[in-house]
Order: sequence, then structure tokens, then C-alpha cells
Amino acid sequence: MRIEAYNQVQQVYNANNVKKTQKTPASKMSDQLQISSFGKDIQAAKQALANTPDIREEKTEPVKKAVQNGTYNVSNESFADKLLEKYNEMR
Repeated sequence: MRIEAYNQVQQVYNANNVKKTQKTPASKMSDQLQISSFGKDIQAAKQALANTPDIREEKTEPVKKAVQNGTYNVSNESFADKLLEKYNEMR
């Protein structure tokens, strides 16, 4: 590979490249951000989820107490029905 030939080709291309730039005064430049109504809705939903607890204590507390007291009972029939239901959903 001849590096000299590459440099000569590069010089030809650079000679024809004329860069024209216009500088705009700093007073005319400004950044702007616009959030769509859909984006605002997403932000509101995210905020609502952040303020919501992961576990609903009013639902889990009675079950916890029943398990701790040893009074939590699950019927075998109910368990088998749910198990078959989940199995059929997976097929």
C-alpha cells in the first residue's frame, strides 16, 4: 500500500472543500423544549405510579395474619382448579 498516493488524493479533495460558515450572534440563538400532551400524560402516569405503593397492605395483611396464626386454609379443590386453569392458559 502506498501512503504517498493516499496523501495526494486527500490533498486534492481537501483543496476543493470550501467551508462556508456563518456565525450567528449569541442573542439570536436559544434552546427550546416542547413537550407534547402525550408526553405530559406519560409524565403524570409515571408520577402516579411512583406515589403508589407496590403492595396493597389492605389485601395482604389479613392473609399474613391468618398464616401467622395458623388459621389460613386453602381447599384442595380450589387449589386444583387454579392449577388446571393456569396449565390450560400456558398451552
